Amino acid sequence: MGASVVKEAFSADELPPEWEIEAVLAWHDDNARAAIGTLLDDIRHLRHQLVLTEGAMSRGMTRGWRPIYDRD
Repeated sequence: MGASVVKEAFSADELPPEWEIEAVLAWHDDNARAAIGTLLDDIRHLRHQLVLTEGAMSRGMTRGWRPIYDRD
């Protein structure tokens, strides 16, 4: 597995989650710790982006919607 798996997994819209997992692991040369670290960094970045967006948008623009930061 290599870059071709990553390219396939991220270019298709409807692939099973197993392909995404394989693509992430292939991108990190099957190093699960590195993959988890990258994914956690991505989560932190996206949460920060949500905070910035929430502060910049008016409540009327979103009709009262606010992001939820924790999963149910």
